[in-house]
Formats: sequence, C-alpha cells, structure tokens
Amino acid sequence: MRTASSSRGSRGAAALAAAALLALATGCAPGPGEPAGGSPDTASRSPEDTSITAEPGERFTLTVRQNASTREYWYLVDPRPDRAVLVSRGTERAPETGEATAGGGAGLTFTFEATGKGTTRFTLLHCTATTCEGNNSTLPPEETSPSATPTEGEAAPSSQAPERITYTVTVG
Repeated sequence: MRTASSSRGSRGAAALAAAALLALATGCAPGPGEPAGGSPDTASRSPEDTSITAEPGERFTLTVRQNASTREYWYLVDPRPDRAVLVSRGTERAPETGEATAGGGAGLTFTFEATGKGTTRFTLLHCTATTCEGNNSTLPPEETSPSATPTEGEAAPSSQAPERITYTVTVG
C-alpha cells in the first residue's frame, strides 16, 4: 500500500530538477586527467583524419571500434604526443548501441587536450587476435609483430602486422 502523497512526490521532483539545473548552471567539468566525455567544448574528430589542427586549451576526441570478445584492442603507443603541445586525457569505453551486449563491439574514445603551440605526433595501434600476441584491454603487447608460430594442430600464424595510425597535431 502506498502512503506517499502526491505533494511529497512533487517536492521530490522539484528538488531533483533544481539540483539538475544547479549542476548545469555551475558547468560541471571533468577533473584533471579525466576524459571529456560529452563535454560541449570537445570536438569529435574522425579517426581517419590524421592531420589535426587545434587551439591551445581545445579538447578533441577520436573514437574507434573495438571488440574485446575477439581480442581486438586499440592503444596509444610511441611516438606519444609532446606534452608541451598535447596531452592525453585518457580513454572511455562505451557500447555503440548504448547498452552492452555479449560479444558486441564497443566504441573506445581517446581524449586529447592541446596545451601549447607547436606540432606533435602520436600513434594509435590496432591489435587483433591475429596481429598481436599477449595483448589485453589495458596491456599492449610487448612486441607488435605477428602472432608466434603455432603449436602442432594450430593454423599457421598471420603474416599481417598490426595497424598503426600516426596523427600529426598542430596547435596554433
């Protein structure tokens, strides 16, 4: 049996709405080192655009697709950006459909912030089960050569090397 009155529910809803408005008005921003997520001042860039121009203080993201269930991962590897020009603000994983599904792929968003004028480069490494050995969601492989020679009864290793995308960022 419910005993709550409709006026109490209205006060609760009003309090929740006031709290939401206060959060919007104060501009809740990510803390240092946190990904920007859906921040309105963060530009989403296409991962195919390898030449990027930004202004000091500008944040941008690159979102790639990965599927952990098939050992498909992306990593920020050397060369890493010159911290005087660009810093990584981390990564954020999110299902592409808005809800996780077993075996489904997900978006992995890399967030960067321009810190000073200049030009720098960084590389994203794309590993799959057949291109890298020993990789997992947080640990890139020590060696980025094709998978090792198989034991008896296994298929031959792939001669395919992992994909590397190198980005050049100019901050002006």
